[in-house]
Order: sequence, then C-alpha cells, then structure tokens
Amino acid sequence: MTVVAVLGAGGGGQSAAVELSQAGHRVRLWNRREETLAAIRQQGCVRFRGVLGEGSVRPDLVTTDLDEALDGADVAVVCLPSIAHEAVFADLASRLGDRPLVLNPGHTGGALHARECWRRAGCPLPPIAELSTLTYVARVHDDVVTTTGRATLVRGAALPGGRAALDAAVELFPGVEPASNVLVSSLSNVNLVLHPPGALLGLSWVEATRGDFTFYVDGMTPAVARVMAALDGERVAVARAFGLEVAGLVEEMRRIGTVEPEDARTGSLAEAVRGGRANATIKAPDSTAHRYYREDFPFGLLPFLALASVAGVPVPTASALLELASAAVGPGLLEHGLDAAALGVAGLDADALVRSVSG
Repeated sequence: MTVVAVLGAGGGGQSAAVELSQAGHRVRLWNRREETLAAIRQQGCVRFRGVLGEGSVRPDLVTTDLDEALDGADVAVVCLPSIAHEAVFADLASRLGDRPLVLNPGHTGGALHARECWRRAGCPLPPIAELSTLTYVARVHDDVVTTTGRATLVRGAALPGGRAALDAAVELFPGVEPASNVLVSSLSNVNLVLHPPGALLGLSWVEATRGDFTFYVDGMTPAVARVMAALDGERVAVARAFGLEVAGLVEEMRRIGTVEPEDARTGSLAEAVRGGRANATIKAPDSTAHRYYREDFPFGLLPFLALASVAGVPVPTASALLELASAAVGPGLLEHGLDAAALGVAGLDADALVRSVSG
C-alpha cells in the first residue's frame, strides 16, 4: 500500500483517485480551486462510472492545502494540464523534498520544465518521471467522473537520478512501459499531433456551433488527417535526429488503446482515429478558451518547436499551425508557453540535450 498525493481533481485526477483506491492505495486528493472539490466534499466521495466500473471511492483526504496533501505521502502524482504546471512546480520545489514526483501526463517537455523550475527555485531535484500521455480518457459531468478509456500502454521515463519515480509510476499505473529517456516520453505525446490540426482547421465550425460536433469523429476529415500525418512525420523525424525511435501516431494510439486494432490495420489515419471507441463521444471545443487551444499549442507545439530547433530539424507544418493559431486565438496565446528557456534547453545542441537526460 502506497500513500499517494494526487494533485489535480479534474477527470484525470479523479480517475487516478478511483483506480489507486481500487488497488488498495491511500489517496490524498488536492486541487487548488475549492469549487473543483465542492461536489466531492458534498458527496463525501468521488463518484465514477465507465471502464473503471461504477460506484464511489472515499479518498483519505480532500483538500486545497498542498502541505496537508503532502503530509505523510510516499509519492506525489501530478494529474494537471501543463498550463498549471508552472505554479504547482513552484509550490512543490520547497515542499516535496526527496519524495518521488510522477507527471501523469508529462505532456511535451514536462520533466524538462520541472527540472528548470527546481533549478530556478534553487532546490535539490527530487526523483521525477513523466508519462507520455494521461492514463485515462475522462470527463467530469454532473459531479460524476466518466472514464471512457484506460490506457493499456504509455511511455514512462525519468530524469537522471529519478529511478524511484519511474518505479513508483510502474507500480501505481499498470501499462507504464519504461523508455530510455524523457525525450522519448515527451515525443510520444499523442495529443501533440492529435489536437492542433483539428482544433485549428475546425475553428470556424467550433465558433459557429459552439462545439456541437464530435471532435474525433465528425471533425476527423480527410484534410485534417493529411495535416495530422504531416505533423506526425515531423515528430518522428525530430526523435530520429536525437537518435531515438518513436512509433507513428496510429500505432502509438493502438498501443494506448484509443485506436482499435482492426482500424489500425487499414492504413488510414482518419479511419483509425474515427473508429476509436474511447474518444468517440468527446465533443469538440466550444471556444478558443478550450484546452485544445490554450494548452496544446503553447504547451504542446511550442515546446516541440524548441526540441526541433535543438535537433536541427525543420518542422514547417508545426510552425505553420503555431503561427496560424497565434493569429486566430490572439497574440497572448504563446506568452507563457514552454519555449526553449522554460525547458532549460536554450543554447544546447542535440548531443548536449541527450547527455543531459541520459544516465
């Protein structure tokens, strides 16, 4: 039994609280905003349905006090969008000590960003591991977390000296497959490829209907799929420039479980994504305030461009998507995103970056 501080109480954090509780671990659930926790407090439990079953679990603690959440915890698991990482990393740097930290997910560059935040805070780096994608497909509706998918495989990797965090991730989240370093896990982030093309090319439809269509089915048109395939090719090329191999989008999604095996064999990216049962009912964004814009461009594509620059690989599709999104959403979109400085990779070449994440 492990005492786990789950940081974040959205769909991912609540799903983690459910699965960890079902496995016999003790959960201390934290969220910065009280309103996110209000229904859980009122119910006295996290109510759930979907692939994890149906029922309720009672965390040991539900709190907005980070010190209280960490008190007695063996490991901290961050289940937050990357837009919230900067603030929580700043708070954790002086509080976590040498306890392992697992980023579920790390998104693109999450562990690198954490390392830079700890460096800026002047605190010793704890063991840190990141997962390539969130282990759940989940949404909270009517005070119930509905988990429509549970990843069968995700990439997990640790920063040097972070083996204890990777071991914790493997223990807590079945299906975590250790990767050689955090460049592999970061470049295996499927949302980096899956969200920006559809979000940008479907923006007029989003604004006209306020998202009244299914993002992964209705929105997965042949044109969107072609742009997605071009972006995916750039992702694979950047990984190869670092001497690494990552799976293509459809194969990675098949391993995760969000593409059905029979659809993966068709060779059609559009058909494969449209046929995935876990994502089938997910609605499109209702505005540019949605995380597919506010997270996946500044915290997905922007750090990808930073890694591509270090690798010396041109990525015209990613660059065009980012430039158009900035024009469409507004110039402030990228203001606080993960650029090379935020990742701590400014001035590095490919060999230096690989050395810094190896060992």
